[in-house]
Amino acid sequence: MSASPDSLLNVPLNDLHLALGARMVPFAGYSMPVQYPQGLMAEHKHTRTAAGLFDVSHMGQLRLVGPDAAAAFESLIPVDVIDLPVGKQRYGLLLNDDGGIIDDLMFFKKSADELFVIVNGACKVGDIAHIQAKIGQRCQIIPMPEFALLALQGPRAATVLSRLAPGVEKLFFMTGGDFTVKTGTQVISVFLTRSGYTGEDGFEISVHGSDAMALANALLAQPEVKPIGLGARNSLRLEAGLPLYGNDIDSSTTPVEAGLQWAMQRVRRAGGARAGSFPGASKILAQLAGEMGTIGRKRVGLLALSRVPVREHTELQDLDGQPIGEVTSGLLGPTIDQPIAMGYVPPELAVLGTQVNAIVRDKPVAMQVVAMPFVPTHYFRG
Repeated sequence: MSASPDSLLNVPLNDLHLALGARMVPFAGYSMPVQYPQGLMAEHKHTRTAAGLFDVSHMGQLRLVGPDAAAAFESLIPVDVIDLPVGKQRYGLLLNDDGGIIDDLMFFKKSADELFVIVNGACKVGDIAHIQAKIGQRCQIIPMPEFALLALQGPRAATVLSRLAPGVEKLFFMTGGDFTVKTGTQVISVFLTRSGYTGEDGFEISVHGSDAMALANALLAQPEVKPIGLGARNSLRLEAGLPLYGNDIDSSTTPVEAGLQWAMQRVRRAGGARAGSFPGASKILAQLAGEMGTIGRKRVGLLALSRVPVREHTELQDLDGQPIGEVTSGLLGPTIDQPIAMGYVPPELAVLGTQVNAIVRDKPVAMQVVAMPFVPTHYFRG
């Protein structure tokens, strides 16, 4: 996937996708494989039962380096960065001054003086500029456009990858490190974490663009592995109850409204040693305290009570026919084999078991507020 004609980073992977018969679509300046000839449903189910290989090189990768890097980065997100142990990864939320989510991201502490950060592809230019402007005087901000990112996901992922990179099977969920991958006579250096965006066990692998083709081919040569497009990545993440930036969360959404307050450790909350020192803190801490009128909506999981799929931007109404919100993501869940969705409703309608209606082709489709994930996750925690 190439961001521009003069970028050579992922041109070889484009050739691989085309050779595999992928249907390519434009996204954020990239040409991306949305599905392969086997189709979305088969790709989704293969990832749930074996191992799927995703090219997610459109994501942004960067390093924050310097003795003040952790404290500087912590000033931008409502998450504990300083106390994160070396060798571990954490989910974070980049916030604006009103507490809205600029982007969600993953960060890994490589050493006391270095963080590795992955941000969303559509947001990476703005994210890097924001981080540079806010903390560029406190640490080095080093973008990594020369690196590709592959994700190997599914219950057979560890078995597959351990053949090529012995030792990865010892990692737990949200840990990682530097490894070497042997592909015949070639030895490839990678940085990987045991994590992903599907709800399954798996790994995200950062590799120099010049080695991306060799790594992808070595993984695809394993009998358990098939290429998986970004269409199945979307259905997998929705079944896992994971929000998609731009759909389910955006700069007008706070972490509490999005149901992501679990990502805020106690040290950053009221009464914590480093409470409140992040953008939008007064608003977010008030929402966490349940102060009257501070939360106007909440993200919920929705299960259709019929077989009618409900798509994003579908209006939600209460049982009296009054508009209450909209669906932000929705499809027929291939694993659960029922229509599922996420959306926003008033807090009083976010109680599990509450029934609302989605308006599909001017007709009400009954939906029930349910707990997420829709399908149990299988992260490897030891």
